Amino acid sequence: MKPPILIIITSTIILGTTIVLFSSHWLMIWIGFEMNMLAIIPILMKKFNPRAMEASTKYFLTQATASMLLMLGIIINLLHSGHWTISMIPNPIASTVITIALAMKLGLSPFHFWVPEVTQGISLSSGMILLTWQKIAPLSVLYQISPSINPNLLVAMAATSVLVGGWGGLNQTQLRKILAYSSIAHMGWMAAIMVYNPTLMILNLTIYIMMTLGTFMLFMYNLSTTTLSLSHTWNKSPLIASLILALMLSLGGLPPLSGFIPKWMIIQELTKNDMIIMPMFMAITALLNLYFYMRLTYATALTMFPSANNMKMKWQFESMKKMIFLPPLIVASTMLLPLTPMLSIMN
Repeated sequence: MKPPILIIITSTIILGTTIVLFSSHWLMIWIGFEMNMLAIIPILMKKFNPRAMEASTKYFLTQATASMLLMLGIIINLLHSGHWTISMIPNPIASTVITIALAMKLGLSPFHFWVPEVTQGISLSSGMILLTWQKIAPLSVLYQISPSINPNLLVAMAATSVLVGGWGGLNQTQLRKILAYSSIAHMGWMAAIMVYNPTLMILNLTIYIMMTLGTFMLFMYNLSTTTLSLSHTWNKSPLIASLILALMLSLGGLPPLSGFIPKWMIIQELTKNDMIIMPMFMAITALLNLYFYMRLTYATALTMFPSANNMKMKWQFESMKKMIFLPPLIVASTMLLPLTPMLSIMN
């Protein structure tokens, strides 16, 4: 893709999300979502092949359906309240329809089927944008309407998302699909806390985005898309192998890494709200996620997989990719646990 075109498309994506973030008018929010959706499709088809084409079509159809439902919810709300402003949504039907539309945009279960398929069909860099940047706008709208969302609906979606995100990734060997299922599970954690403490959702989203960006950048640096190609990393660059280990464990939510902070705080907040079964269920299903992250760390850093050469020295060409944001992202994704007291005060 030529640089001027790429700049125009990227700025439209950024502008679309920014409009959604800063609007208090439902129509402007809908327009922001549309701009964002139409501009992301050329990014998904950057490496043009039939799989990318199929993935982009799936993405377009799902997001277009979600946009249609969102507009339906907005119009029902308009008919009942008489204004376009984002505030309390008095009508339960409008609230439910809008929540379902945003869940479709996020890939929450039971509307999660497109996430692994689309992520697998596109390049690593496009997948990185899809699983990080594209989550910001729908979550910001859910944050704004959180007082009028039906808690039972959102908690049910959250529980199934955490379960699907854990189960779906178990037998995968493709890294993009593993990260897609991981994204579904993380969205489930965010949806679970949305009604009770929306600020915690923002904290979870921030840490999730940092961890996912770091993971995708390491995979892009290695050009790894499968567990097999990742398992040869120890021979090529042992440091990268150990960094992948740390990031995977952080994504799994193990203390003393950053990924433990949101899980700890969400479980604490849910128990404060007299919910015992839900956080227990989520903590147990998080073990499924931890299992497939452990499989990746085992394949990458804990075993010496057979390699093509007999001399255990670096023999491939050095990667010339410049990853300037990788060091701060890795530090932020693994070492933020001491900041927990400060973060808990902010919440």
